[in-house]
Amino acid sequence: METQADLLFRALADPTRRALFERLCREGEQTVGALTATAGVSQPAVSKHLAALKAAGLVADRHEGRQTHYSPRTAALGPLADWTKDMARFWEGRFDALEDLLNRMDQ
Repeated sequence: METQADLLFRALADPTRRALFERLCREGEQTVGALTATAGVSQPAVSKHLAALKAAGLVADRHEGRQTHYSPRTAALGPLADWTKDMARFWEGRFDALEDLLNRMDQ
């Protein structure tokens, strides 16, 4: 069973999706057309990337007439922040153990 964290990591693993998400975070709500103008890929490709970001909870969409507006949902980054903290604690522990070993070897 795929978790929300799995969807999040998979969505952000793609450089185009990451760039779209970063742009939404920096510039705020954008239409598909506005995102396509600078994405370097076709509108159907942008739409597919946005669908993956939406499935991961990273963007929300709002329909206005014939246009769809996308906005970032930064709260969805919680599992990434949690994972990063866990990994930081893990490596800090490893480095501390290595430092202890090296200190004992120097004595």
